[in-house]
Amino acid sequence: MSDDKPISQVLDDFQRRGRYGFERRELEVALPSSSPAAIAKALQRLAQKGRVRRLRSGFHVLVPVEFTTQGLPPYDWFLDDLMRSLELPYYLGLLSAASLHGAAHQQVQQLQIVVPRQERPLKVPGLSIRFFRKSGFAATPLLQRKGHSGMLPVSTPEATALDLIRYARHIGGLDAVQTVLAELVESMTPAGLAAAAAEPETAQVQRLGWLLDHLDQSALADPLHAALAQAKALPRAALDPGAPRTGSAANRWRIFENAETEADL
Repeated sequence: MSDDKPISQVLDDFQRRGRYGFERRELEVALPSSSPAAIAKALQRLAQKGRVRRLRSGFHVLVPVEFTTQGLPPYDWFLDDLMRSLELPYYLGLLSAASLHGAAHQQVQQLQIVVPRQERPLKVPGLSIRFFRKSGFAATPLLQRKGHSGMLPVSTPEATALDLIRYARHIGGLDAVQTVLAELVESMTPAGLAAAAAEPETAQVQRLGWLLDHLDQSALADPLHAALAQAKALPRAALDPGAPRTGSAANRWRIFENAETEADL
């Protein structure tokens, strides 16, 4: 007798409970009379029908009928299940977080997720996830945003700005950062920036302050400078850490202006 029917029944139960991401071992537990090999073959048949999609070894996504053309439901239907399968804390960050905060000028075709350890990218038709390892992951201020299958952790607008600066070379450089920042400032607050001043990498906060001044955002830059200057003695830092320290650092952020930035708005 085919195992497709009992597996389909388990998947239907997952869907009724709002579960769309699952591990193969969950099926093995739910169907103890079926062998692992039989379950694997049944999943292959269901994948050929477009009912399920394998994302990585042992992890699959249930595909509702209305999403069979796209191949996958939206990421917020299964992302939390995927990250639990990886046993990896995470938050939506960089351009993915910026778009959730209303800064969607530059559409990104990949989901950008920040994690505390190295993780290889995940790419299948219809989904591309890039993981960014961050040593200070645990100290990042987060918000919870409602997704289809539960709450998703997202970096605050201010923490998002700092991450954009930290990983600037991976998202198009400082011009791209300033373009996003010009929209992201609408969601930023002095209180959020004061919390951001606790960032362990002081140079990132200095770069953010310089960029805020460059965008004529004194209402945000001034309290950030006050909080930063009160907490730490500012060392000199380069605006572009990958370039030689040329140009003047005669500004209140003690930033070597070794790069020119222009927002693409």
